[in-house]
Amino acid sequence: MPGKRDLFETLDKYGITEDAITDAAMELYVPHPGIETEELARGAFKRELDFALSDPNLCILVYAATLLEEEGENGELPGITAQDFERDPVYLIADEVLGIAIAKYIGGYKGMFEFTRFDQNKPGILGKLGPFLDDAIAGLIGGVSSNMYSRSLARSLI
Repeated sequence: MPGKRDLFETLDKYGITEDAITDAAMELYVPHPGIETEELARGAFKRELDFALSDPNLCILVYAATLLEEEGENGELPGITAQDFERDPVYLIADEVLGIAIAKYIGGYKGMFEFTRFDQNKPGILGKLGPFLDDAIAGLIGGVSSNMYSRSLARSLI
């Protein structure tokens, strides 16, 4: 899948790998019908992640976060200095909007609520990323995680 491979090549320079994303997701894993164990949840999460990242629009949204991150670190974003960017000030909400958009694109309102759980707790790799990437990856995890829970529940009821 060339699109996915290219995205992870870009994300790799930030230490963001498929395993790092899955590990972060599993830090907040809650047993659920159809995914009663972490091993089942890991498999389900990875399937949902692969499916989500097969969408070029999603990959472009995540890629946009990498560009915004670089520009912010270099002091090239309008209206915010590199020093302020590094502190992730409360008035900077564009990063949250991007994370929410990614989560909702993947998982609808359920994805948005999962985004909030991951954004607030910042498990794993999320705690090491800058303002745009932590929210973009939290949105990715939130959307994928919400689909994992919803589809696993639906399968368990069949």
